Amino acid sequence: MLRMPSCLLKLTRVVLSHKPWALFILIVTFISFVYHKLHWGIWEDPNSRGPPYGLSDEISCAHYVPSSLNIAAGPSPSTGNVFFVETSEQTTPSYLFSCSVESAARAHPGSRVKVLMKGVAKGNTSLPKHWAFSLLSCFPNVEIQPLDLTELFSGTPLAQWYLQPQRYQEPHILAVLSDACRIVLMWKFGGIYLDTDFIVLKNLQNLTNALGIQSEDVLNGAFLSFKPKHEFMELCMQDFVQNYNGWVWGRQGPELLTRVFKKWCSLRTIKSMSCKGVSALAPEAVYPIPWQDWKKLFEAVSALELHKLLEHTYAVHIWNKLSHGTKLEIPSQALLAQLYSQFCPATYAKMKQD
Repeated sequence: MLRMPSCLLKLTRVVLSHKPWALFILIVTFISFVYHKLHWGIWEDPNSRGPPYGLSDEISCAHYVPSSLNIAAGPSPSTGNVFFVETSEQTTPSYLFSCSVESAARAHPGSRVKVLMKGVAKGNTSLPKHWAFSLLSCFPNVEIQPLDLTELFSGTPLAQWYLQPQRYQEPHILAVLSDACRIVLMWKFGGIYLDTDFIVLKNLQNLTNALGIQSEDVLNGAFLSFKPKHEFMELCMQDFVQNYNGWVWGRQGPELLTRVFKKWCSLRTIKSMSCKGVSALAPEAVYPIPWQDWKKLFEAVSALELHKLLEHTYAVHIWNKLSHGTKLEIPSQALLAQLYSQFCPATYAKMKQD
């Protein structure tokens, strides 16, 4: 039973001693007060709230993630983390975002899969309600955390760069921040970094101090795997600041990594190789579909073709910047639909349901 606050009781006595129409105002005020209290949960029992960054239970884990999945024991502290980063304020993950994290969690049951999101504020008691957060909470090795850029860049050559306000007038600032985050994460903590438009097929932990060749003479940082405090990543941070130009697309990303690797190995042309302990992986490892051929992701392929295509592949980059507006039929024999079905079945089940 809701009790009327003392302030409203006093108001009632005043109103009743004046004109009758004032009683109507009192009733409307009280109803409005009750509605806002209930709507915003101010009378909610504090003990009913979940733990920090708890996720809603709208998704049935038993339905989407079979108990036979051997990740119940959780991650091992001895294995490196897998990092994803969202540098925008976005807190409504797409199907592809969910699939990227799910596929990484399934392929790396012994690792922590850390999803760092700028839109998740520090100190919040819970994440925004969204089916993707609920679904990903079914995986004990997935952790969704706030992305504090000032804290991340502290103690690195990028700290002063980040504090310059004019950066936010540049046209590619979100992509540049993402480029910055990945090299700092690799230098500070090591592990694996993946863009949120990858579908992971196999465990990536044996690819150490490695990055992938995107196409002829170009390295891409959508996948990175390095041990912490590696000199190559330190050189990348230095190059980021010394040769900075935020007005050119890719200058701080693929171009930077290509520049540094060429200096590292004294090369003129990038090729699949290992040099001074750093490996440039052949395109089929993580970029089996060239960006120019991204439409192949939406074309039907047979099971045999799929097997051949992915035989030597660890992960598939989906080139979301190019492909995000293309309609994908679910279910279908399209390559991308088959990747969803096999490597992120929980996300795929949600896609079919929707």
